[in-house]
Amino acid sequence: MNKKKVNVGELKFGMYVSELDRPWTDTPFVFQGFVLKSDEQLQILRKFCQFVMVDADLSESGAAGSVGATPLTGTGKVQHPERVAVEGELARARDAYFSSEAVLAKAFESVGADKTFDSAQVRGAVSNMSQSVLRNPDALVLVSAMKERGNEVLDRALKVSLYMLMFTRFMGMEARDIERAGLVGLLQDIGMVKLPSGLVAKTGPLTDKDRATVRTHLEHTLKMLSETPGIGPEVANLAVLHHERHDGSGYPRGLKGEAIETVGAIGGLVDTFCALTAQRPYADALAPSRALGMMHKWRGLTFHPTLIEDFIRCIGVFPVGSVVALNSGEVGVVIAQNTVKRLQPRIMVVRDAAGKPLRPQKLLDLARSPKVSADETYRILRTLEYGQAGVGMKDLFV
Repeated sequence: MNKKKVNVGELKFGMYVSELDRPWTDTPFVFQGFVLKSDEQLQILRKFCQFVMVDADLSESGAAGSVGATPLTGTGKVQHPERVAVEGELARARDAYFSSEAVLAKAFESVGADKTFDSAQVRGAVSNMSQSVLRNPDALVLVSAMKERGNEVLDRALKVSLYMLMFTRFMGMEARDIERAGLVGLLQDIGMVKLPSGLVAKTGPLTDKDRATVRTHLEHTLKMLSETPGIGPEVANLAVLHHERHDGSGYPRGLKGEAIETVGAIGGLVDTFCALTAQRPYADALAPSRALGMMHKWRGLTFHPTLIEDFIRCIGVFPVGSVVALNSGEVGVVIAQNTVKRLQPRIMVVRDAAGKPLRPQKLLDLARSPKVSADETYRILRTLEYGQAGVGMKDLFV
C-alpha cells in the first residue's frame, strides 16, 4: 500500500484515511478506514487528530472527492429535497407498504402456479412506494424495519425494493429511473419461487449441487420477466445483475467494474445488506451498523468503491429503524437521518432506563445536543442486534 502521513489541515476530499494518530476507539468513527467525503468527517478529524495516514492507492482520482470523480451512469441528475417530515409521511408510507405487500403476494402466488402475474398492479405498487420515498426517504424504511416479520420472501423483496428506491433517490437519479430501480429490486429474486422449498429453507451448509441449483433462480427470473407483458427484457436484464461483483467474481456472466450497469450494481449491494440484516435459516440477523462495517471491508472487491461509500452516507452509520442503546440507559429507535450530521440521527426513545415502555415517547434530535443531565449530552452507545429489544411498530407514534 502507498501510505503517507498527512496533517489534518492538509486533507482533501477523496483521500482515503487508513490510520489515525490515536486508536479508532477514541473517536466517533465506526469504520477503521474511509474515503473523506463530508464536512462532518473533517470536523471530527480536526477535533481528535493532528495527523492521519492516507492511502494513495485507495484514494479517489485526484483526491478531490465527488467533484473530481466520474459520476456513475444515471446518477447526479436531480436533487430531491425532502418534502415532508417522517411523522407526516408515516401513515401514507404504512398504507403504501402493506398494499404493496398484498399485491406482491398475489404476484408470487401466480408465479408459483405457473401463471402470469398482473404487471400493472405491481407497477402501481412500486409507484406508490416511490412517491412516498420521494416525499420522505425515511418513513417507508421505518415501516419495513418495525413491522412484524411475515413471509420471508415477501419481506426481503419489499425491503430490497424500498432501499433501492431510497438509494437511487440519494444518488440523484431521475424519478422514472428511481421507480424502475424499485421495480427491479422487487422482482429480482422472483425466480426463487421456482426452486425446491426445502432448498430455500435449508439451515445447513449448501452442497455444490445445492449452490448450482440456487443459481438457476436467475434463469427463471430472466425468462419470467422477459415474457411478462408490461415488464419486458429491460427490467429482466437489470434484475439478473445483482449477483455480479465489482472484481468479476460474481455470476452469471462474471461482469467486472463498469460493465455492471449502475442499477444492477446497486441491486447487488442492497441485496447483500438486506440479507445480512435479515433473520435467515442459516444465520442470525446483524445489526445494520455491523453489516455496514463488514460491507465496507469489501470496498473495491465485492462492491464498487464509490457506491459502498455513498450507500453508507445515504443510510447513515445508524440506519433508520435501528434500535439503539443510549448513554442514559434508555432504548430508542432511529426514525430519521440528519442529512448533514449522519452520526447524529433523530431518535424516538421507546424504553426507559428500567426497560419499561415509555409513554409518551420522547423525540431527540442528536444534532441539537440534547442533555441527559446538566453535564452530559445524549449519545448512542451501540446498536442492538435483531430481537434483543422487543421493539416494534406498536411502539411508534402511539
